[in-house]
Amino acid sequence: MDVEQAVDRLRSMGDPKAVEGMARFGIQSSSSFGISVPKLRSLAREVGRDHQLALKLWETGLHDARLLASMVDDPEQVTVDQMDKWVRDFDSWDVVDGSCGTLFDKTPFAVAKAREWCKREEEFVKRAGFVLMAELAVHDKQAKDKLFLDFLPLIIAGASDKRNFVKKAVNWALRQIGKRNLKLNRAAVSAALKIQKNQSGAARWVASDALRELKSPQVQKRLRENN
Repeated sequence: MDVEQAVDRLRSMGDPKAVEGMARFGIQSSSSFGISVPKLRSLAREVGRDHQLALKLWETGLHDARLLASMVDDPEQVTVDQMDKWVRDFDSWDVVDGSCGTLFDKTPFAVAKAREWCKREEEFVKRAGFVLMAELAVHDKQAKDKLFLDFLPLIIAGASDKRNFVKKAVNWALRQIGKRNLKLNRAAVSAALKIQKNQSGAARWVASDALRELKSPQVQKRLRENN
């Protein structure tokens, strides 16, 4: 399938009513056909891995095409330059999360980019850094605890950012790290308590929401059983 055929398929799958509702969820919809993620995943399975197609889909600038690009790209062929190019183009939280959780977190550059991007000022770039931390905590089962312990000071530093898409990603990263095992749970709870002392309303929200889950009986029971 070439890029023109792929865009034609996307256009035929569009739902104008879905486009109208996207803004309510903070999704950038001006270039979207309104295709659900399950339908995009189904098309991605049909297409298969295709790095060159992914690059061309991204260049269209179309919202759904960029989501599809992250699904069909091959993480083994992704370069640092490509990641830096795509992150500069991020304009919607769902494209950030799709790119980071479907593709970027499976590259050898994920950890370095998480550390780099979380210190950037641009809202969606900064979100991408913390989303990568969250996705690595969920998906990289072989990663050592030290990797995530080293993320915690960056999370503490980022917790006072009041922008919605950043603070929610900071919170997500903190919670996912704290749900990996008991050691990381204790470290994440300690980090949340430090964040809680911050005078920023955003930081206090990040901390209280994370503590609610990390100290919950359900999470504590599961971590003890898996310890």
